[in-house]
Amino acid sequence: MILVAGSANLDFVVRAHHIPAPGETVLGRDFQTFPGGKGANQAVACARAGGAPTLLLAAMGSDPFAAPIEASLRNAGVKTSIVRCENEPTGTAFICVSDDAENAITVAPGANLQLKAQHLPELVGVSHVLMQLEIPMETVTAYAMQARRQGVTVVLNAAPMQMLPTELLESVDILIVNEGELTAMSGAAGTVAQRLERTPVPTIVVTLGHLGCCVRTQGTFLLQPAFAIDPVDTTAAGDTFCGSLIAALTQSTDLQTALALACAASALACTRAGAQDSIPQANEVIRFLKQHPGAEPAGLDVLRAYCGLPLGKKS
Repeated sequence: MILVAGSANLDFVVRAHHIPAPGETVLGRDFQTFPGGKGANQAVACARAGGAPTLLLAAMGSDPFAAPIEASLRNAGVKTSIVRCENEPTGTAFICVSDDAENAITVAPGANLQLKAQHLPELVGVSHVLMQLEIPMETVTAYAMQARRQGVTVVLNAAPMQMLPTELLESVDILIVNEGELTAMSGAAGTVAQRLERTPVPTIVVTLGHLGCCVRTQGTFLLQPAFAIDPVDTTAAGDTFCGSLIAALTQSTDLQTALALACAASALACTRAGAQDSIPQANEVIRFLKQHPGAEPAGLDVLRAYCGLPLGKKS
């Protein structure tokens, strides 16, 4: 089983021609609410897109905002361990989605900040603990250290980016970041590959948007180009990638195949509106991969060049 420990939010989403600049007012169009939060999104991706048994540990308020989130989790087959906060509201996120599918997000954490070290359940039967940084850093660190002591694989999606304590990094087996987060952690100097080399975890995955992703694991590099799509909304694309990747790895899938599954699930999520609502079913991911059976050599070469790896080689 995968234990996802993280945030649960209700997303308030407005579509507009473009994301407003500082001081600018933009006239929006459609407004909807969607279940979201990085922890809840990744749990849904593990269970729905990845088909893996999943438990979400999250904190929510006793307000009406919690109900649609919990319903979404149940519908996806996610088991829950909810810390109920009487004096804090359920977390919320305010999202503007532009016509070119980019987004700007502001999160009000609310009850998410009340998830504490003592709330970690027993890890019997848990193979992977997957976390993000929308809950307190000291909580993430405590969970990671406890999981490491019990021989559970620790996965951290270091988003939104914060400085990571040494004791947390030392407890992480798999680190997932986007390019901006990688730069913040390792500095801007050097190629993507060189920055991955400077990050002291056994396996690190960097997502590179429309280019795909690059992995450094035990001194070897793996590449997976992105799939070409017409994006509608990129909200939760990264969360879908994370959950799908870890779900595949729990099912003894090799890392290269798991990357293809995760990129396919993420691509499908970008073709739909919303966070959890956009996450595909496992059979949709498999069907999509059958329709896109292999990476185009040109796409691989572009990705290799961007990452600073030799052309024509995987590592």
